[in-house]
Amino acid sequence: MQHVRVWLVAALLLASPACRRPDPQKELDVSQLEAYWVIDTPVGREQYLAPAVRLVLRNKGQAPAHSLEATAVFRRQGEEDKTWGSDWRRVAPAGKALRPGQETVLVMKCDARYHTNGSPESMFTHEKWKDATVEVFVRLGSSPWTKLGQLAVERRIGSRTLAPEGP
Repeated sequence: MQHVRVWLVAALLLASPACRRPDPQKELDVSQLEAYWVIDTPVGREQYLAPAVRLVLRNKGQAPAHSLEATAVFRRQGEEDKTWGSDWRRVAPAGKALRPGQETVLVMKCDARYHTNGSPESMFTHEKWKDATVEVFVRLGSSPWTKLGQLAVERRIGSRTLAPEGP
């Protein structure tokens, strides 16, 4: 019986580091977080406008980040208790880890959107327009979903980061 207890304690001690849940707040860094609107593919004369979020994730930990996932939850102003739309991405699929110090750009677009027969920009002034916010969550391995950021979706089309330089 003593031999079984020693074996069990040894097995638990060896397994402990492997069972550690990673902490996304400690292992990942988010930068260049911005939210804006994108023009979706028109259907006939119908134009579509959807909110999107863009960010850079960097592995600031000492180990490769395996099974890294991200999700964005979009809500409209006045409807904060409801999810308007969302997006999910596998950032680092199993077998393809984000190495220590490595960065990746992530863009997530809401599956809900506004539509019009006019120009996409005209939607910003429509009487039924509601601004939106986005929350960004990540999950690293077996960690719980962890919120990395929240911001308002700016009333502009396109990313500031990717916008061409002016004269």
